[in-house]
Amino acid sequence: MKSGLYGFLFAMWVLIILGGGIMVILLGPFTIQQFGEFHWIIASGIKVTIALILVVIWILILSKLKNWIFKKELNS
Repeated sequence: MKSGLYGFLFAMWVLIILGGGIMVILLGPFTIQQFGEFHWIIASGIKVTIALILVVIWILILSKLKNWIFKKELNS
C-alpha cells in the first residue's frame, strides 16, 4: 500500500512542479499589444484561461492515477 501512495504523491509533486514551470516560462512573458490600453486585461484573461485548463487537466490526471493505484492495491 505504501509504494502506491508514495507513487501517487511523487506524481502529484512532479505535476505541481511541471505546471509551475509552464506558468513561469511560457505564460509569464506572454503579452498582447494590439488592443490599445486594455491589452493587459486581455492578456491576463488568456493566462487565466490557460491556467484553469491546466489545473483541470492536472486534476483529471491525478484522479486517473489515484484510481489506478488503489484498484491495483485492492486487487493484490
